[in-house]
Amino acid sequence: MNIKGCGTALVTPFKDGKIDFEAYKSLVRRQIEAGVHFLVPLGTTAETPCLDDDEKCEILRLTKELCPDRPVIAGAGTNSPSATIRNIRLLEPYGPDAFLIVVPFYNKPTQDGIFEYFKTVAAATDRDIVAYNVPGRTGVNMSAETTLRLAEIPNIVAVKEASGNLEQVGKILVGKPSDFSVLSGNDDQTLQIMEAGGDGVISVASDIAPELMVELVNALSDKDFETAHKINDRLDPLFRACFVESNPIPVKAGLNLLGLCSPEMRLPLTEAVPSTFEAMRKAMEGLGI
Repeated sequence: MNIKGCGTALVTPFKDGKIDFEAYKSLVRRQIEAGVHFLVPLGTTAETPCLDDDEKCEILRLTKELCPDRPVIAGAGTNSPSATIRNIRLLEPYGPDAFLIVVPFYNKPTQDGIFEYFKTVAAATDRDIVAYNVPGRTGVNMSAETTLRLAEIPNIVAVKEASGNLEQVGKILVGKPSDFSVLSGNDDQTLQIMEAGGDGVISVASDIAPELMVELVNALSDKDFETAHKINDRLDPLFRACFVESNPIPVKAGLNLLGLCSPEMRLPLTEAVPSTFEAMRKAMEGLGI
């Protein structure tokens, strides 16, 4: 599978401590109607570490049911290969098109350890794998050289690059196989990464403004860079507002302002402070949302 375009990292809405599945279905339908190219449930934005197995399965089941015509990439990564493979076995029956697997966190593995981890996980499934590099959360960076080694494994088909290091991303773009996708993991670097030859973004901001994020990515895919820069400039305040507190605290505040879900979080995350609501309000008003 060649993963391209704008994918939305979906939130998990809660109400009184339980998943609000009706709100979740409305959020998924909104993304589909906006034309997003693929969906990513059960990632960081979904607060997946605080979901139990039954909740994970129901979220994925609903996502696939509501989104039969475009890829669904399910988060399944942990910092243990056996636990990650267990997640994959748990979720495979619900039909994900690929799995998003984060670089092992907390352990602080070497580059060889990262490579062997992904190699072991990839060998345990016939589904495609998107490797996810986010050193701000994992405590370790996956180097360009390691990413390019992983790109030679047949079912590791893409990387979500959230290192923030554009030089590193550039090395990946120069050295990667033609059928390996490079996706921005930071909304505010989508423009630079796609201008340099990247394939898309796994976006948080598209939870709030899916149509505009699709327009941005489509313009970049068409190499209409003038239009892309104009859209990116409009979106920039939203990009910044989405990360004034730890993701997904601000984006849930924004969705609450839109009447789409509660701002409720699961510990250890807590609801947005008033200044975050105000930042999201201003950013959305600036976009006419």
